[in-house]
Amino acid sequence: MIKKITNKNIKLNFISSLFNVLLFTPILLSIAEPINNENIVPPVAKVILKTDTLHGKILIDNYFWLRDRNNPEVIKYLKAENKYTESMMKHTEAFQDTLYKEMLGKIKETDLSVPEKLGDYYYYTRTEQGKQYRIYCRKKGSLEAEEKILLDHNVLAKGYDYFDIGVFKISPDHKLLAYSIDTSGSERFTLYVKDLQTNSLFKEKISNTGYSAAWANDNKTIFYTILDNAKRPYKIYRHTLGTNTEQDEFVYYEKDDAFWLNISRTKSDKYLIIDLASHTTSEVRYLSADTPQGQFKLIHPRQHEIEYYVEHHNDRFFIMTNDNAKNFKLIQTSVNDPSKENWKEIIPHRDSVKIDGIDIFDNFLVVYEMEKGLKKIQVRNFTSGETYYVDFAEPVYTFWLGKNKDFDSHLLRFTYNSFITPRSVFDYNMNNRTQELKKQYEVLGGYNPSLYQSERIFATAQDGAGIPISLVYKKRMKKDGNSPLYLMGYGAYGSCMETYFSSNRLSLLDRGFIYAIAHIRGGGEMGRYWYEQGKLLNKKNTFTDFITCAEYLINEKYTSSDKLVITGGSAGGLLIGAVTNMRPDLFKIVVADVPFVDLINTMLDPTLPLTVLEYEEWGNPNEKVYYDYMESYSPYDNVAAKEYPSILITAGLNDSRVQYWEATKWTAKLRALKTDNNLLLLKINMGSGHLGASGRYDFLKDIAFEFAFILDLFGIKN
Repeated sequence: MIKKITNKNIKLNFISSLFNVLLFTPILLSIAEPINNENIVPPVAKVILKTDTLHGKILIDNYFWLRDRNNPEVIKYLKAENKYTESMMKHTEAFQDTLYKEMLGKIKETDLSVPEKLGDYYYYTRTEQGKQYRIYCRKKGSLEAEEKILLDHNVLAKGYDYFDIGVFKISPDHKLLAYSIDTSGSERFTLYVKDLQTNSLFKEKISNTGYSAAWANDNKTIFYTILDNAKRPYKIYRHTLGTNTEQDEFVYYEKDDAFWLNISRTKSDKYLIIDLASHTTSEVRYLSADTPQGQFKLIHPRQHEIEYYVEHHNDRFFIMTNDNAKNFKLIQTSVNDPSKENWKEIIPHRDSVKIDGIDIFDNFLVVYEMEKGLKKIQVRNFTSGETYYVDFAEPVYTFWLGKNKDFDSHLLRFTYNSFITPRSVFDYNMNNRTQELKKQYEVLGGYNPSLYQSERIFATAQDGAGIPISLVYKKRMKKDGNSPLYLMGYGAYGSCMETYFSSNRLSLLDRGFIYAIAHIRGGGEMGRYWYEQGKLLNKKNTFTDFITCAEYLINEKYTSSDKLVITGGSAGGLLIGAVTNMRPDLFKIVVADVPFVDLINTMLDPTLPLTVLEYEEWGNPNEKVYYDYMESYSPYDNVAAKEYPSILITAGLNDSRVQYWEATKWTAKLRALKTDNNLLLLKINMGSGHLGASGRYDFLKDIAFEFAFILDLFGIKN
């Protein structure tokens, strides 16, 4: 299966972090003060002026010193912030425990996924009560066969506060497993190979690897990516099992800092594919998986702002591209000569429909589309030529694709869910257009979907654009302005905010909350045009769209400004920081998770992960037109002496995408300048990265903490 590859596909969106200029003059203005446990006062950051000049302006960063994680004073300060947060939230600890147990009580702790057949094996994962992580398993021949545990995440994670699995690749003969682990949250992985017949590890241990790897068809050659100092996957190596890893063969080096690379194999198992991509440009190289010692061939050389992605079927490649097709089109070409001169259009460009990806089966082409903010599945039968769409019953829904690795299958697996319908795994028979429900994940405790209602409404921006808003609430809700409303937004990278089911969300809905998503510009819900109207010099549309949605929800009496909670994470944290500066009067509570708020300083440091790639999203501040525009909305740079809502900010010390100091500096500046007495808390996970706690129970505790923060401020104590 191929889809438009973005940084998000290597785990969310790689966001760079912080400011590192060459000339600076540190001037100590004040000394950090520890927390006074008796008075419970927040820590006060040192103020150190770090100055530089750019575009004729003097740049000053008061809290630059907080970026030095090796400075004991910095660690002391971070711990003081956590201690203050703990003190201010201590009275909610019993409520946090209630919320945690309530959310845990809705989850079937001992459960298993729906097995997926590949070759003679059925692969699945399962969980056990009391264990943080999944167990990876398979059965041979039938579902009644004896279980074979491939990896027990729980065993591997013993002794670690954080543990994540990146690569998980079964060899073509199903005898070997290549997997990688990260024990800090930094997203630098170590790659191992396990013999599934003997349960023993090969001596190979390859460090500093990325999220991608691929087996060749000889079952002994594996390709993997290596990260540079900015954690960009930039080199591919070829390793032969049983040989010294120091002698691994260099395959490809991507020298352009704006590009990252990914290695994969086609579903047909015929080709190995190297994808090279920036935010706006891509290039593909291919090699027969039967001849891994060969040289990768180029399909088409990169052209600025032209993207294309490749999948294989028999004697042809299918290529999804935006070449003269902003919302993408689909073409095909011969594997013998796939150059652009031989490209033949199969599905033309459509202004109202965006092609998000394709899936190839022996007898079927599946096209994943986005139209009017809803995902669609188009199926094409290669033999009959028939084309049709999969039907979905609800007005607001989403689906996630199964792995669908079986090239010869006529079954398409996807997981359907909505705000109201729990995760439901279907096998769709592409021959007779029927679907079979394989499993609906249980919501324990008597969940009744008939008690809830979802809808999609539209707010109108000043320029006339209709901004979709998806909502869910209990049917007893009255539009009188008295309902608390939890409004989420993102609006970056062309990514879509999914209207998925969450049993955790019920803890808000059952306490009278409305949950809403603002599908603002910068996201991809309404096609590529929607994305481009919210990036670079159009970025402020993202913020004004969100404010428009909030005002519309208030005017339509779904809520009121003193009942409105807003939240976003990562690039969504930039959104939340910007709108909080612009309209602090509009919101009661703000929750910003791992927020990208120090935009100017971060984007001026090309050594950070992955700043140069981000120039195509935000702009290059070394160019004055972009610097001036970015400076006008950068959350950290626009904190002012005025009243702000109550704010909870979270961060991870080992975050490689949005460095911990962005949240920390933003908090320090807010404390120094805000004129209100509203609560401002910073919670830093000292042992994780961008994705938060790795264990499922720890993750639930983090959610319980955030919900308790919100509910307590509304006077809801149970």
